[in-house]
Amino acid sequence: MRVLITGATGLVGSALVSRLLKEGYSINYLTTSKSKIQHTENYQGFYWNPEKGEADPACLDDVGTIIHLAGASISKRWTADYKEEILQSRVLGTRVLATLLKNNAHYVHQFISASAIGIYPDSETTLYTEDSTGRDNSFLGMVVEKWEACADAVATLGIKVAKIRTGLVLSGKSGVLKELAAPVKLGAGAAFGKGTQMQSWIHIDDMVGIYLHVLLNGLEGVYNAVAPYPVTQNELVKTVAKVLDKPLLLPNIPRFAMKLVLGEMSTLLYDSQNVSARKIVASGYQFKFLSVETAVADALAQ
Repeated sequence: MRVLITGATGLVGSALVSRLLKEGYSINYLTTSKSKIQHTENYQGFYWNPEKGEADPACLDDVGTIIHLAGASISKRWTADYKEEILQSRVLGTRVLATLLKNNAHYVHQFISASAIGIYPDSETTLYTEDSTGRDNSFLGMVVEKWEACADAVATLGIKVAKIRTGLVLSGKSGVLKELAAPVKLGAGAAFGKGTQMQSWIHIDDMVGIYLHVLLNGLEGVYNAVAPYPVTQNELVKTVAKVLDKPLLLPNIPRFAMKLVLGEMSTLLYDSQNVSARKIVASGYQFKFLSVETAVADALAQ
């Protein structure tokens, strides 16, 4: 089976590509850089330019499933221009794929789109499921809502659509864990805010495992990609310090201090989302990492 992937070189994308190739899948991938196009039997690249609405229709050859991961990183300072890039990279990319599918012959029957738990409102008490109707009144909440709406347009073409709302992905290569671990290693680690905000996390291997599970079982609809046992910010940072065998001596960092440094992006460190994994578990997925300590230790050892 051949799968088309966007965002194939990102944190999740690169890990997913590696897993799919090991499982015997062939991969087509879309890239905005012509220099990154490769052509081997099982790994073929194709050019696209979402801003111009362009994509090589040959990318659909023999493809049964599209996994759409592409989107500008949210881990950069949110200037007005960059916020527009965050939004448009998701909206325009999804629209290009929908147009490509509408206007070309293909065998695609499944469309799996990345999404984010940032759609859920900031709350330390509410447990969010996929059926929760509340939407976070923030920039990220707006981005995710528009992103998912574009993915839903693919369903009007008679294609199964699954949306994977991702939590904090724990990987030692990049992302939130690497950023948390860096000051801890120097003895300067600290939790953010009150430290009671809930952090719904997932190990990179389970993140990849969920995409494969959704692919293999032809699932559709919304699924939260988070481990079953979220922790508080205090617990997460203490776990990182414990795994690294480093003291955690500094007081928690107040929100106003990080807002001066990071601007609006600081909301990523202070918002709380307690998100349920029951639906993906009920579908038959078995998590490899249930303990945050085990997940952190494994991720940092990679």
